[in-house]
Amino acid sequence: MQAKKSVSKKDIEDLFEVIIAINSVKDCRDLFEDLCTDKEIEQMAQRVKAAKLLMAGNTYNQVIEQTDISSATLCRVSRCVQYGKGYKKFVK
Repeated sequence: MQAKKSVSKKDIEDLFEVIIAINSVKDCRDLFEDLCTDKEIEQMAQRVKAAKLLMAGNTYNQVIEQTDISSATLCRVSRCVQYGKGYKKFVK
């Protein structure tokens, strides 16, 4: 017998709807502080910083030095910067 998924695609869409309804940085901060641990927020911020550094032409080693991000996570961020849909639209 297969276990039921606890989070459906609809649940994820609902999350995205909540996020796009945010109108200010303060409201965004409040929501993320309610939804995420401090560590999760720090990790997301680290990834955005790494993406900015990569897009500015920094090498992997320079990004790792400045962010203390793992090489595996940096590889993922790099793939998203190169081929993803979001980073180039939203990270300046």
